[in-house]
This record gives sequence, C-alpha cells and structure tokens, in this order.
Amino acid sequence: MNAQEMAARIVRYGELQPCRTAFIDAHTPGSDRKENFTIIGGGVSEAADQHVHITIPHGFNIGAAGQPPKCRNSLHSHRTAEVFFVLSGRWRFFWGRRGDAGSVVLEEGDIFNIPTGIFRGFENIGTDYGMIMAILGGDDAGGGVIWAPQVIEDARAHGLVLGANGRLYDTAKGESLPEGVGPMPVLGEKELEAFPEPTAAEVVPNYVARYWDLVALAEKRPARVIGETGILRDRPGFEVDFVTRDSASATPHSHDRPSVLMPVRGHWRVSWEGGATVLAPGDTMSVPGGLDHAAVPAMTGEAALYHVIATDDPAGATWA
Repeated sequence: MNAQEMAARIVRYGELQPCRTAFIDAHTPGSDRKENFTIIGGGVSEAADQHVHITIPHGFNIGAAGQPPKCRNSLHSHRTAEVFFVLSGRWRFFWGRRGDAGSVVLEEGDIFNIPTGIFRGFENIGTDYGMIMAILGGDDAGGGVIWAPQVIEDARAHGLVLGANGRLYDTAKGESLPEGVGPMPVLGEKELEAFPEPTAAEVVPNYVARYWDLVALAEKRPARVIGETGILRDRPGFEVDFVTRDSASATPHSHDRPSVLMPVRGHWRVSWEGGATVLAPGDTMSVPGGLDHAAVPAMTGEAALYHVIATDDPAGATWA
C-alpha cells in the first residue's frame, strides 16, 4: 500500500471536522458550545450533516468530543461499550439518573470504560479547550443514544425535537417532524428503574485506568487495558492496548482485521511496505488487516499510544 492510499486512512487532529449540532442538547445552555467528531464509523450523531472521516467498518466506532471550560455533555446511555481517554484537559465524568450517583476526575492519558446501562455525562473542568477520544462498541454503535428524560425536555424548551427516527429537528429554523414520524418517547419511571445507580467505589476500581499506572505496566510489553485478560476486564467486542517507548517494537507485524493507532504522547513513526508516516497526539490511523507494519517513537522524550482492534465477541454490555 503506497503512502497516498494510506493517507486516506489517517485523520489528523488539525483536520478534524466538528459538528456543533450533533445531539439534542446542542442548544441547551451549558452544553451549547460542545463539538462532536466522528472519525471512524457512523457514530451516534443525531445530525444529518455530521461528517464521517473514515467509513470503513472496523467492528467499533472512533469519535471525539471537544469542549471549552465549563461545558458539559448531558446525561445519556448506550447499549454497547463507550470508552473515553483524555487527550487534553481535565474532565469530570458523572453518572446516575440525575448525575449524582458518582463521579471521577480524569486527566491526560487516563481511560474510562464506562459501564453500559447507566446514564453518564461529562464536563471540561480545565482552564482551556479540551478533547476526549471515544471508542464505541459495534459498527452501528448500539443503534444510538438513550437520553435521560430531563435532557429531552430541556432541549424541547430550546427548540430542538428528537424524532423517533433518531434525527434532530430545529423548530427555531422552521423544521418540524416529518409526516408519520413522532417524537422520541421519553422513558417512564418503570423503564428508568432498569438503570443502575452505582457508586464511585463500585465504578472507579473496575472501569478506570490511570495514565501513569499504564506507563509502569507497559515497561516490558504493551499493556492490555481492556480485554478478557485486561487491566479493565471486559469483552465489549474490541480490545485496547497501551504502548510506550519501552514496549514498542520495530519488528513488523500484522492483524487479521483493521486496527487503529491513537497516540497520546509523543510522535510515532509508523512504517509499512510501501511507505511511512509520523503520527502526533490526536491523530487517528486505521491500519488495514493483513498489512505488516511497525510503530516506534519518532523522537526522544515521552511517548505513548492506544491500540484498538475488534474481537470475535459481539458488541454488548460491559461485564467487569
């Protein structure tokens, strides 16, 4: 594969195309300045004009959320795994029906395999624009987002209506639900009882891994972060490894399916028969299945990246 062909499988941080109306809370004060990025796969955006950078199926989706300080993403849930790692900034993740069951603060490089079936949200509590990268289970990312009832109600008060077809309609722009399409039903109290309210003591030890702990664990070989034998034990339909300078190998290798490289720190030289490129933090690279390649730090200094690959497990609920 030549460099030009591979370039179509690389999304540079500086070339990411945001959508500012991706979700139902896009007009709700406190959430109206967030940006959504769909990097690999269709994602879960509710906006028809969301740009998708790479459409090749991988068995999972890669996305990102960028937010200025004090901006938050509203409470929602997913049917498949949702994993975040912090690329930049300082973030507070919170969960529960009202967002008060528990919370955790994550910093650059930290990763959170959020349990499925709970309402979750997050906010940038840093002092500058921040970015978190996301991995969503399944090619269809579980069929969309489940919103807490108050989020749908707040959005309606600010002109946005979510149709039962999963699409947003902005009444302030004169849009209305198409004929035959009703509004997205709001969950009733009986349905809400199925959403757990775990404490931080139950969530953090089993679903959060800290960057500097992973650096120590990846001293000799890449650390399996998410997987059946991972630090965060799970089988969500994909595995996540953490690679550092000490555990990187210049020996070419290949996988039987596409894999994804996502640098966190430092610059990484990825080489393959036919070309080479250098990735920086925030870049995302899809490596074709069957292609021999190697990734090693391109410069001195700290270097770390996350590696993601699908497994034969079906995309589903977390089970840690």
